[in-house]
Amino acid sequence: MQILSVNVGAAKAVEYTDAPSGTTGIDKRPVSGPVRVAAPGPAGVGASGVAGDAVCDLRFHGGDDRAVYAFAREELDDWGRELGRTFADGAFGENLTTVGMNLRDALVGERWRIGDEVVLEVTGGRIPCRTFAGWLGEKGWLPRFTHAGSPGVMLRVVRPGEFRAGDPVEVVSRPAHEVTVGRLFRAVTTERTALPDVLAAAPWMEREQLEIARTYTAKYGGGER
Repeated sequence: MQILSVNVGAAKAVEYTDAPSGTTGIDKRPVSGPVRVAAPGPAGVGASGVAGDAVCDLRFHGGDDRAVYAFAREELDDWGRELGRTFADGAFGENLTTVGMNLRDALVGERWRIGDEVVLEVTGGRIPCRTFAGWLGEKGWLPRFTHAGSPGVMLRVVRPGEFRAGDPVEVVSRPAHEVTVGRLFRAVTTERTALPDVLAAAPWMEREQLEIARTYTAKYGGGER
């Protein structure tokens, strides 16, 4: 398990984003050498945890619980075969392109050590948005990506430092529950009746998915609050 590439994006003006600025940093490209990563700050204030990476809509992106986004090279290749396209590292807007990792089975709250310094913690998966659909330009992309159930992984920074392409990834701890990224993603998108159950991972979940689960559970009952 390792980091295949570290990717950052510059802010660019586009027609397909709802960001008030009219810009997006979704077009991420691999960079060489070490890259600094640190907790960026609270939601709505902090942007990306990866140095040099633009986050253009702080309403929905960035902040401590969405500091870094990872997507698997294997998944990029699967989508490439299905769509008849070739996707470069960073093409899905990910900061880290991984190899050798089944990200949908990562537990919410598990911690990764990357290289010698950095420790990241899994907070959930990416909920696809209009900007993502516009960037890829595939008809029906949002439901198609959603039903595939493999959204990549959002991460918070537990220990800052530097990482680079080629760094090994080691899972150093896992919480005592069974809520995977894939299970959480299905609960907040296509299987809402499972939302009370995913609250077992509440201490580690990113903000939007936690709010969805808590709101549903408060209304319909069941699970942990």
